[in-house]
Amino acid sequence: MATAGKVIKCKGVFAAAVAWEAGKPLSIEEVEVAPPQAMEVRVKILYTALCHTDVYFWEAKGQTPVFPRILGHEAGGIVESVGEGVTELAPGDHVLPVFTGECKECDHCKSEESNMCDLLRINVDRGVMIGDGKSRFTIKGKPIFHFVGTSTFSEYTVIHVGCLAKINPEAPLDKVCILSCGFSTGFGATVNVAKPKKGQTVAIFGLGAVGLAAMEGARLSGASRIIGVDLNPAKFEQAKKFGCTDFVNPKDHSKPVHEVLIEMTNGGLDRAVECTGNINAMISCFECVHDGWGVAVLVGVPTKDDVFKTHPMNFLNEKTLKGTFFGNYKPRTDLPNVVELYMKKELELEKFITHTVPFSEINTAFDLMLKGESLRCVMRMDE
Repeated sequence: MATAGKVIKCKGVFAAAVAWEAGKPLSIEEVEVAPPQAMEVRVKILYTALCHTDVYFWEAKGQTPVFPRILGHEAGGIVESVGEGVTELAPGDHVLPVFTGECKECDHCKSEESNMCDLLRINVDRGVMIGDGKSRFTIKGKPIFHFVGTSTFSEYTVIHVGCLAKINPEAPLDKVCILSCGFSTGFGATVNVAKPKKGQTVAIFGLGAVGLAAMEGARLSGASRIIGVDLNPAKFEQAKKFGCTDFVNPKDHSKPVHEVLIEMTNGGLDRAVECTGNINAMISCFECVHDGWGVAVLVGVPTKDDVFKTHPMNFLNEKTLKGTFFGNYKPRTDLPNVVELYMKKELELEKFITHTVPFSEINTAFDLMLKGESLRCVMRMDE
């Protein structure tokens, strides 16, 4: 391409949305995007979605504030140019950026049991490229920080090759872009980790986008009963579309929610998946599963001071507790296969996309998520 090896200036209403400080509306800015260096790829973003993680680090209430920053990590795009040493991707390839990577060389990447790459595992505090410790974004010469190695709230972005999944070019990027974070995290937690058998019972704690993706995994696995647990009763109606058969609001009961669930299921759930990050929900998720074979899976991210407390007899009674990261998917190896499931109409992604807006209205997407009105809002970069 004519732009290869040159700085690209992102201009107009689809330039880049910059978070200058915590909690303040993002502003559309003209940004210079440097060429990719060794093992890097410059990507033209066509669609990007807003995930709660973007909001979490934009608010920066419990984390190290890193500003000014270009957020965004759930997206679909096309390779514009590649840096030295990149052989697996070429200009024109369709890709999904992923907040965690797969170098294919470390012990984790070589293991069939792990997706937690030593080199490219998520780092929320690093605002620069891993190769040289510098940013590829500048505004009038001033560096703008990256976010989790992706920074998809920009018309062009630079990403390490290990954080890009090459996918079927026939796949609609406005739909499969949501596979690069939330959907895969929840869906994979159920199908790859909890692994419910046909006819088993499953509880899902937290009915946001990740929880509903976990629920979709339970539905497609043939669960006989899927119990949604959430503090917001308004979420039950929506959850029915994802297979929810029963709804439990812990606030409606005087006894602990795990006891309620055990009574409902004659001894406990076969599988349970926690998608809230609330430590009490995590403990309840484990304690509600059936002794002998019950499996609980933790997905939500706790606060740094949380402590998981349960009686050791729960383990001796053969309840199993597992954790998962990105649904146990290896980004480059596995995501293309998840895209193919959608192409074969085995996955329904459309029902997760509740809103679409032009990228220039990105603050509307933030407002919708803050009000709890959206699951996923996909933003178009070209209209």
